[in-house]
Amino acid sequence: QVQLVESGGGLVQPGGSLKLSCAASGFAFNDYAMGWFRQAPGKEREFVAAISWSALASYYGDSVKRRFTISRDDRKRTMYLQMNDLNPEDTAVYYCAADLNARRGTGSTKKDDYNYWGQGTQVTVSS
Repeated sequence: QVQLVESGGGLVQPGGSLKLSCAASGFAFNDYAMGWFRQAPGKEREFVAAISWSALASYYGDSVKRRFTISRDDRKRTMYLQMNDLNPEDTAVYYCAADLNARRGTGSTKKDDYNYWGQGTQVTVSS
């Protein structure tokens, strides 16, 4: 069955960096668009970044542009989120998501377009 497993979260000081990973199994990873979302306590799940099946297109939420970079390694069946210049507002549970509704998708900023989700990894930015 489809599985998405996030890793790489943790505690980091403001201005620091983290790299999240999402290991995928149970589907043809190289054929589908993927995304990252996050959810802080008491807030809605928020779009962070998305990447097309080919990795030729990527999208970012306004609050993370120029700080975060999404990428994928199809040979490793893994998606990544490099997060730089982190600040306390980035504190949240980060979720990996797969859009298996259509092959060779371009990616989406809408959480309702994703039909598979990981369990999440906690990122805490604090001094």
